[in-house]
Amino acid sequence: MIDTPFTLDVIRGGADLELLAHGARLHRLPLPYREREADAQFTMVERQPSGIHLRFRTTATAVTLRLHATRVSYRGLHRDRGMVDVIIDDRLVLRRPLVNGDALELDMATGAATPRPGDDDLVVLTDLPAGEKTVEMWLPHNEQIDLVSLDADAPLAAVADERPRWVHHGSSISHGSNATAPTEIWPVVAARAADVQLHNLGFGGSAMLDPFMARIIRDTPADVISVKLGINVVNADAMRARAFLPAVHGFLDTIREGHPDTPLLVVSPIFCGVHEKTPGPGAFDVEALRAGEVRFVATGDPAEVARGALTLEVIREVLARVVADRSDDPALHYLDGLSLYGPEDAAAHPLPDGLHPDGDTHRLIGERFARAAFLTGAALRI
Repeated sequence: MIDTPFTLDVIRGGADLELLAHGARLHRLPLPYREREADAQFTMVERQPSGIHLRFRTTATAVTLRLHATRVSYRGLHRDRGMVDVIIDDRLVLRRPLVNGDALELDMATGAATPRPGDDDLVVLTDLPAGEKTVEMWLPHNEQIDLVSLDADAPLAAVADERPRWVHHGSSISHGSNATAPTEIWPVVAARAADVQLHNLGFGGSAMLDPFMARIIRDTPADVISVKLGINVVNADAMRARAFLPAVHGFLDTIREGHPDTPLLVVSPIFCGVHEKTPGPGAFDVEALRAGEVRFVATGDPAEVARGALTLEVIREVLARVVADRSDDPALHYLDGLSLYGPEDAAAHPLPDGLHPDGDTHRLIGERFARAAFLTGAALRI
């Protein structure tokens, strides 16, 4: 078997590699930001390789990827494990759930955290079709991953990707929460439908208009850019309207320093009933937890909206105003998140936990985004 080293020409989707004695640790935030400015939540989710995949051409008939996963689990609550999706010549041929790896088990009642070490996972491909083929191995979007080794019975060669590069920033919904597999998160669905390469900067709980995130987008090569803003600011009760409006302007100003003419799409939140008229902070529904389920509720006071508290309805108004006020930027556009998932969709496809879409709804959102953003005449059409 031939061992292939892990390099950024084989690992696609915006990875930043930290080389270790046993392989390569995947990050989505570059240094120094991940060590200097990311909080504990951000530090956890930036190591979950949403949108990242191995891509190579080969004549091999056998390929083995060894990886080591780390995840957070909750005592008494079921959480589906991450998956590795294998696509050969644009056709899904394998969906392999992880079964091993390390876990940090949290007790929601006491706050206790118990580490549970585990073994590596192997993704084994055998009896692959003869001849040259392009293989993509999409990594779990919801567990931290260290790559240990990549072996095959023939050389693996990196594949140049000439497709337009789409840089997208968003919240846990863009990260892929509640999606069933890495190619089923809505940004990947949209990217595959539009035939663009995705650099996913969607981070669970962490789309907070951080200035360092704007600098990362500014410095990242991109043909098109989208930023989906608002839900985390509301459910963390992180800002009032007075701070939010200039923060959005500043975020866009920073992006424009590096991408003055790049098509840039501002996307407002999808429908989320708990936060439409009620400010944050968001919280776990205690009664649901007692029943072994996860649901989210809003705990703010709607009366505070008059004093600047943010709801999703207010967020959409502010974002639309920001884009309208920047009419001197012809490459800046606005997309109402309700066109991706609105009140009617919530009746037909309710959010299982009150906040995040399920797998079918991820696909619905991705397909709608591809049409709205990338089709002929759309905001991000190149």
